[in-house]
Amino acid sequence: MARVLSSFAALLLAGAGVAQTAVRTSDIRPVHDPVLIRQGATWHVFSTGIGRDGQGVLSERTSPDLVHWQAGTPPFAKLPDWATQAIPGARNLWAPDISFVNGRYRLYYSVSTFGSNRSAIGLATNATLDPQAPGYGWRDEGMVLRSTPGDAYNAIDPAFIVDKGGRHWLSFGSFWSGLKLVELNPRTGKPLFRDAKPLALASRPVPAGAPSIIEAPYIFERGGMYWLIASYDYCCKGVNSTYYTVIGQSKTITGPYLGKDGSSMLAGGGTVLLRADLEEKGRFRGPGHAGHSRGDDGIDRIVYHAYDKENAGAPTLRVATLQWGSDGWPTAR
Repeated sequence: MARVLSSFAALLLAGAGVAQTAVRTSDIRPVHDPVLIRQGATWHVFSTGIGRDGQGVLSERTSPDLVHWQAGTPPFAKLPDWATQAIPGARNLWAPDISFVNGRYRLYYSVSTFGSNRSAIGLATNATLDPQAPGYGWRDEGMVLRSTPGDAYNAIDPAFIVDKGGRHWLSFGSFWSGLKLVELNPRTGKPLFRDAKPLALASRPVPAGAPSIIEAPYIFERGGMYWLIASYDYCCKGVNSTYYTVIGQSKTITGPYLGKDGSSMLAGGGTVLLRADLEEKGRFRGPGHAGHSRGDDGIDRIVYHAYDKENAGAPTLRVATLQWGSDGWPTAR
């Protein structure tokens, strides 16, 4: 079980105001849908916008050691103009992804409203993550892709990867027909083929008319294999969340991704990576929306959120190390 990184910070539900007035070095709540990257000596977590001012659009936190966290400089002061026009009613940006590509940082993010697949994925880039460094400033690159109520997928929860052959890809998806993959133009970070149909990565077959309860894909490569992380069941219900995280592997980035038992993630399979403690004992409920990060030290880490039963169900930042067993499969510690 991953350990809590630090102590209490003020609870806030998505879209609401925040009561805290000072930066805390234990600023790990509220954090939802985090991703992790390191620049120099500083770790950065970007997450769904929860907070006041720019932190309520898209949130950032920084740490020197993955233990002591404080609020960083939010990427946006308001939603980009294209986002408010494309997705009426959107109030904040969700589920970002951060990577360093071709000399610039790429920040993908989602724009949507709860329960709708009228959604879009946007992109911003920056020369540095250090707001004190020359050249700092997020450049809006506009929309990457979108979905509408006529589509069988939902354009949120983006995650970027470069495959072993140097091709660029973006995984995404939530509910509807499941998780998808599109190839990107390495220069622009947007789809390589304008009308290409997204490839299927994972799904949970259900009766007609019911939702496929799956979201938050994240692909990384290790040992010549591609690994797909996904979240099953329901988030966003506080301590009543049933969220948990599974993982599968594939020889190719397009799949199929299989669990340790051979079960296909296209059929709701995979191997459990993160699950809440037993109900009568578990403090952290609904662990999910995990992102992978491999540091300069070669350690594989995952960052995710879980709902803290001891703090009114606040979504809380969690970091775990992946330990690889003799069978080649990871466990989170």
